[in-house]
Amino acid sequence: MKNNKIFLIGLLAMVFLTACNEDVLEYKPEGLLSQADVSTTENLEGLVIAAYAGIANDEMVGPITHQWVYGSVRADDAYKGGGGIGDVDVINRYEMYNLTIPDYGDWMTPKTWVNHYKAISRANFALELINEASEADFPKKTLRQAELRFLRAHSHFMLKLLFKKVPYIVETMTAEEKANATNDMTNDELWNMIADDFLFAYNNLPQSQDEVGRADRSAAAAYLAKLRLYQAYEQNDTHQVTSINPARLQEVIDYADDVTGALEPDFGNNFLDGFDNGSESIWAAQFSINDGTLVSRVSFVTGLNSPNSTELYGCCGFHLASQNMVNAFKTDTNGLPLLDTFNDVDIFDSVDGNGKAPLAPGITLDPRIDHTVGIPGRPFKYRNTVNEAGDMIYNFSWARDPGVYGYFGNMKEQQAPDCSCYVKEGPFVGTSKNVDFIRYADVLLWKAEALIQLNQVSQGIAIINRIRDRAANSTNRPINAGATDVYAIGTYPLTLSKEDALKALKFERRLEFAMEGARFFDLVRWGQAAQVLNGYVAVEKTKRDFLANAQFTAGRDEYYPIPQREIDVTGGLYTQNPGY
Repeated sequence: MKNNKIFLIGLLAMVFLTACNEDVLEYKPEGLLSQADVSTTENLEGLVIAAYAGIANDEMVGPITHQWVYGSVRADDAYKGGGGIGDVDVINRYEMYNLTIPDYGDWMTPKTWVNHYKAISRANFALELINEASEADFPKKTLRQAELRFLRAHSHFMLKLLFKKVPYIVETMTAEEKANATNDMTNDELWNMIADDFLFAYNNLPQSQDEVGRADRSAAAAYLAKLRLYQAYEQNDTHQVTSINPARLQEVIDYADDVTGALEPDFGNNFLDGFDNGSESIWAAQFSINDGTLVSRVSFVTGLNSPNSTELYGCCGFHLASQNMVNAFKTDTNGLPLLDTFNDVDIFDSVDGNGKAPLAPGITLDPRIDHTVGIPGRPFKYRNTVNEAGDMIYNFSWARDPGVYGYFGNMKEQQAPDCSCYVKEGPFVGTSKNVDFIRYADVLLWKAEALIQLNQVSQGIAIINRIRDRAANSTNRPINAGATDVYAIGTYPLTLSKEDALKALKFERRLEFAMEGARFFDLVRWGQAAQVLNGYVAVEKTKRDFLANAQFTAGRDEYYPIPQREIDVTGGLYTQNPGY
C-alpha cells in the first residue's frame, strides 16, 4: 500500500457517492444522511475527498485520466491494436477519423463527457455546502474551496481539449440556469472561465500540501501555464490557428517559473511503481491497493492494453506503438533526432527465426525508445531474466494480431506482473500506479516553447537540452539486449534559428511524451494536425492495410462531436462542432 499520507478516498465518500442522477449537470450524490448531517465539518471534508475521487473514477470505456485513446491512437503515436479492427470498433473509427455522425456507434466519448460532468458535479455539490459554512465552524473553508475549484477547472479543461465548446457549470448557478446553460461562447471566453477557477486555486493554495495528492499552488501554476499556452494559439471557428498571442506566452513563462518540481534522475522512474508523487509528478490521479476497501482503488483505464501473454498478463493487446513513432527514436552521428528524414527507413521492421527484431548496424537510438516501446527480443519493463514473473523479454508472440497491427507493444503504462501494485480481474489488468496529468518535464517544455516563440531561442534550447541530458543518463536499468544496440543522444547548439528550434521543440515533446496521450492535442494546438496526420497516414497505410481509408478532415477532426444525446436532452441548446 502506498504511503498512508496519500490522500485518496475514504469510507465517507463511499456513503455519499453510490448513485447517479439522470441529469448529469444536476448530478448530486445520494446517501443516507440529511443535509444538516452532511454539513458537519467531518462530512464536508468527506465531500472534498469524494470530489477528488471523481476525477479518477475512470474506466476502459469512458476514460478520463489516461488519454491513450483520444491523444495517442488518434495521433501518429500508436495503433488501436486488439483482435482486429472490429475489436472495440469505435476506437477504429477514431483512428480512421470517421466520426461524421455523432453517437452513431460511438459510446465512448459520450461516457467520457458524462464522467467528467459527474466529477464537476461532485465539486459543485461540495462547494454549495462549504460556501454556507462559517470560517469559525470550518477553518479550512477557503483552502477546500480552492481545491474544489481546481478540480472543477481540471475537468472542464479536459472536456475542452476533447470537445472545444462545452458548458461551464458552477455551484452558484440555479437549477434553471444549469438546465439552460449553453456551450455558445468564444474560445477565449471559455479559456478564461477555466482560468478563473485555477487562479482562485493559485491565490489560495499553499505551495505544497502535507497530504500528498491534494492540489497545491504549484499544480495550479502548472495548469495555468498549460492553459495560457493553449490559449496563446488563437483559433477561428474551424479550429485553424490564426495568430499566436505574445502576452499569453509571457504568462506561460511566469507561471512555469512558479512551479516547484524537478526531473527524476532516470526517465524510467516516471513509469514505475514506487515513484508516485515524486519530484516530477506535479499533478496526478491517485490510486491505491490493499487500502481496506473491498476491491481496492486501482486504475483500469489501460486495462485493455497489457501484452497478449496469457502466462504473464492476459489480454488484450491494445495501444500498440506505430512504426512511425518507433522510427522517430533514431539519431544521427551527433546523437540528434532525424527531424525531417526519420521515417525514410524503418527500424525493427522484421523478426528473425528466434523471434527477435534486430537493429541494423550503424543505427543509433535515443534510449527513451526502450522505456516506451515493447520490441521483440528486448527486455520488457527492465527485466532481462526469467524470474517468478516468467521470462520478461518481450516476445513476438505477445502481439495479438501482428498481421494487422504489427508487433510493437507499449511499455510506459505497464507494470511487471509480480509488482505489488498489480491486480488482475478476469483478463483485465489494473494497477495502483498513479496517472500523471502533468509532469515537470511538461512544464519545462511549455516554458521552452513560449521562450522560442518569443524569440528567446537560446534559452528555450537550453531547456530542451536539460530534457535530453536526462534521457542520456537513463540507461542504467536493463533496457537493451545486444551488442548491436547503440544509444547516442546529444544536445542542440544554442545557435539554432527560431524555425529550427521550434521544430526541435515539437519533436522533443513527441519523444518525451510518446504514448502518454499528449500528441494529438499538441498537434491541434500548433495547427498542424491535418498536415502531420495525413502525411503519417499516407506512408503508414503502405505498411498497415487497416489505414487504407483513413483521412483527417481539417476544420472537423481537431475535436470530437458534442454527444448527440446531450444536444437532444437540452432541446438543442448545445451547438454542434463544425462538420458533424
